[in-house]
This record gives sequence, structure tokens and C-alpha cells, in this order.
Amino acid sequence: MNSFFQNEIILENSKVLLVPFTLEYKETLKEVAFDESLWTYMGLFIRTEEELDGYIHSTLNEKLEGKSYPFIIIDKETKKIVGSTRLGNINFHNKRLEIGWTWYGTKFQGTGINKACKYELLKYAFENMNFNRVQFSADIDNIRSQKAILKLGAKQEGIFRSNYIDQNGNKRDDVYFSIIQEEWNDIKKKFFSEFE
Repeated sequence: MNSFFQNEIILENSKVLLVPFTLEYKETLKEVAFDESLWTYMGLFIRTEEELDGYIHSTLNEKLEGKSYPFIIIDKETKKIVGSTRLGNINFHNKRLEIGWTWYGTKFQGTGINKACKYELLKYAFENMNFNRVQFSADIDNIRSQKAILKLGAKQEGIFRSNYIDQNGNKRDDVYFSIIQEEWNDIKKKFFSEFE
């Protein structure tokens, strides 16, 4: 496995702290995860402790298998765990990855935490990993997420038809967006100046 996945990556700004996803956060994840509305476009549901255990197990396995690097998101103001996000589909040769698998407890949505979180992940991908491309995707019906991605300065690229199968076995389309290395400095100044 690439040694990248063994690193303890901690990202932080005035609003959020991102720490590696580990089993120790199970109890505090319970406080925000059991809200069915969070999972509408995620391809799974977490309604029971057993489903939460399955989610935690698959998330940790993805890291072990070198498929993604998951984080726990902590709101610095309240010191509470608010959700999770990942660097995934990491291709070291072509220097590209996807930021996603992101969810926040409903009371933390619309608070600026998403922007603060995405800033740290983008900065890490472009400035520490020196990657060329970061992509995002959102279900074709998830207009809220699509708008949030556009607010990061990402460009919409197109629709991937039948891109995933949801928790009910339905084929779903995703809308893809990206930011590339050459755009990052301008995007950082224009969209994320409060974190500089």
C-alpha cells in the first residue's frame, strides 16, 4: 500500500479541524448520523447502530485498501463532530483525486463548515500533494450539493449517466465538476480569502 495512507493528516483553519477517521469516533458519530435526510443521495442509509457499524467498517477498509483517505470533521466553535469527508479515487500517477463522500449533521449545514472543510482539502491536494486535478460529483437531483460545489469555484464538466446504484438498487446519474492546478491560486483568492 502507498505510504500516503499511513500518514496522520490533520487539517485545520479557524472554523474546522479535520482528523483521520478512526473507530474511536463511533459514539460521537451517533449524535449526527441517524438522520435519514443525510443519506438520500449517498447510496446508503444509516438508520441503526448496525448500519453505522457497517459504514465505519467500510470506510476504514477503504483506507486500508488504499482507495480513500477519510476524515472526521470537527466544528471548532462547538468542539463537536459534525460529519465526515474523504479524499478518494486517488490516482498518484496522473495526480488527480476526488473530494467527496461528504456529509454533515443537519444543524451544521449552511454554517460555512462545508466551505472551510473544502478549502483545507483543496489546499492540501494542490499545495501538499501537488496534484493537477480535483474533482467533485453530486447526484443529478442533489441541487443543493451542486450549488455548494459551484460556490467553491469548480467548473461543471458533464453528466455521468448510470454512474452509481443507490440503496434501493436504482441506477443514478452524477454531475461532475473540477478544479485544476492552474486555477487554484485565483480560486483561492476569489472564493477562500477569509482563510488566507
